[in-house]
Amino acid sequence: MSERRARVLILCGPSGSGKSRLAERLHRSYGWPIVRLDDFYKDGDDPSLAMSSLGIPDWDVVGSWNIDAAFAALQDLCTTGRTVVPDYDISTSRAAGHSTVELASADTVVAEGIFAADLIALLRDADLLRDAFCVRQNRWVTMGRRFVRDVSERRKSVQVLARRGLRLAMDEPRIVAAHVRRGARAVTPKQAEREVRVGA
Repeated sequence: MSERRARVLILCGPSGSGKSRLAERLHRSYGWPIVRLDDFYKDGDDPSLAMSSLGIPDWDVVGSWNIDAAFAALQDLCTTGRTVVPDYDISTSRAAGHSTVELASADTVVAEGIFAADLIALLRDADLLRDAFCVRQNRWVTMGRRFVRDVSERRKSVQVLARRGLRLAMDEPRIVAAHVRRGARAVTPKQAEREVRVGA
């Protein structure tokens, strides 16, 4: 493997907990590039794509996500300074294109997504892990923010989004606990920013 140029800061946590907003604030403050791991979902016609009882791709189980491609993209970015990532469109359940992410002079890459915790061990073994935060807030606040986001982006029908949102809210304590077991530290977005500021 090429010499490491950067390490990865993992932002995992429940859908709608504020990972993307936190990633954007860190990008503005420190110039760290962002890799949105949810863009590595499998296309809707992939036979290995997990399906939910709602009759749609189950974006909440790791079987709907390409962990090998996500890790390879982070490894490339940290060691070569650039990588190409897909641009996933949830409304059509497939990648709509690709874009290039560049490291420039940054020493940290922010990788955020609901399955980001599954990359912690791989990144640690490759000496590419800076830290890992499980971003969490009050689960009912998270449910409301997630619903507003998903409706505004027309991800699926309102009925489907409402049913999925309630299911995720009820399951949130288990989700956070699972991410902590994988090596992430459960923090609020403000706590994460304070810790990053101290270590920056």
